[in-house]
Amino acid sequence: MAEDKVILVGVDGSPESLGAVDWAVDRAAQDGSRVHVLCAYSLPSFTTASLDGGYAALDDSAIRAGAEAVVNEAVGRAQGRDVTVTSSLETGDPAGVLVDLSDAATMTVVGTRGGGGFADRLLGTVSSALPAHGRCPTVVVPRHTEGAAYTPVKRIVVGVDGSESAHKALQWAVSEAEVWGAELTAIAAVPMASGAGALAWLPAAVDREQVLADVRSGLDRTVSQALEGHSGVVVRRHALDGNAAELMAEFSTAVDLVVVGSRGRGGFTGLLLGSTSQGVLSHASCPVMVVPSRHKDDKRRSSRNIATPWGRA
Repeated sequence: MAEDKVILVGVDGSPESLGAVDWAVDRAAQDGSRVHVLCAYSLPSFTTASLDGGYAALDDSAIRAGAEAVVNEAVGRAQGRDVTVTSSLETGDPAGVLVDLSDAATMTVVGTRGGGGFADRLLGTVSSALPAHGRCPTVVVPRHTEGAAYTPVKRIVVGVDGSESAHKALQWAVSEAEVWGAELTAIAAVPMASGAGALAWLPAAVDREQVLADVRSGLDRTVSQALEGHSGVVVRRHALDGNAAELMAEFSTAVDLVVVGSRGRGGFTGLLLGSTSQGVLSHASCPVMVVPSRHKDDKRRSSRNIATPWGRA
């Protein structure tokens, strides 16, 4: 087992979070990572005001017992698999706890949203807050309703726009393709057509086919750099006219994992990414991995000694 590889999963008892556990366990089985299941809950000092104007002290025993049941159910789903699973309960804002611990995790996995019961109290907006602030890649798994399962991951698509954020997303996509033995497609989108977000400022005389050819050339160079040391991975490349978020959401109906950067700045980035990751998260039909600009390999992170529920990292 790779002791330094920990996939952190936030659970709340909702079907979405249990689906995240399933995905994380399948992913961990590919490279020997450990799965750490975590349920975090906030514990206020008082509840609602009583009729006489006083406040009733909150007994957290029932809340903790419920959280323990959530964790036990999640851990039980991994039984029978050749994967090491650890777990813990944490008090605090779930999004904040997961963001803090993401600094020591290899990957964080959550469900799309809470769905009642403990879900509303424990996860809440985690699936939107964590991708924006997490310090390792976050995989957001939508609730599975019909059709084939999300694993094994056989097809991956990644959005590339020339920014540093997108370059890191591409590197992770290449690594994931290698881990899963998956096909990888890199997409660079240029919104030249009419409509919101289009490059309306382009002169009519501009050869749009040449623009796409130039973008494709840049995509080829970026992909070639990312493939260094990964000779077994083949990457298809496409430069397309269209809105990046819409194109990635469309591709999500035909692939098993979409990979995007958390934000973009520089190059074509402001035009192509912008709110792409948020748009993809809102509309994707398959799991989405959001790769932050800073991640585990950054020097500022690797030098830290972080106390975690699974040991020190």
